[in-house]
Amino acid sequence: MRRRMYYVMPDLASARRTMDDLLLARIEERHIHCLAKPGTSMEGLHECNVLQKTDLVHGAQLGLVLGALLGCAGGWLLVNFVLTESHWQIATVIGTTILGALLGMWVSSMVGSAIPNSRLQQFEAAIEQGGILLMIDVPEHKIEKVKALVGERHPEAQDRGLDPHIPVFP
Repeated sequence: MRRRMYYVMPDLASARRTMDDLLLARIEERHIHCLAKPGTSMEGLHECNVLQKTDLVHGAQLGLVLGALLGCAGGWLLVNFVLTESHWQIATVIGTTILGALLGMWVSSMVGSAIPNSRLQQFEAAIEQGGILLMIDVPEHKIEKVKALVGERHPEAQDRGLDPHIPVFP
């Protein structure tokens, strides 16, 4: 299982040096994500994608659950008030639950893709002041090694903690 570590770097050069040190420490580039305010040069850095910048994943998860519940309720209403044949009752409830889950996931993920990531709200002020947020996804056994590396080689980096867990997709 991976954990996400957060560091705020003061400038682009510092972020590049830190990323180079992480690559030399065998942290793959796909596990290092950088976020800065719009218009900032991100040359030489692995920029965040839509999954990290927005609430798309959280929206999809929420929509899946709510859509399934509403679909199940709709199927129950159909079975009790509209359908008279008993052999379609189970299939109707299962079908409407699956349809509701898929529709809810689709709609709420579209809404979530337009909303900034709620996990990154605590870093907005630092990013607006010109800092670069560095997110590093590391296995549990490498956390202390990475903390020591960044703390020793980059004293300008602000350690902003760990996420309790990271989503499966981003």
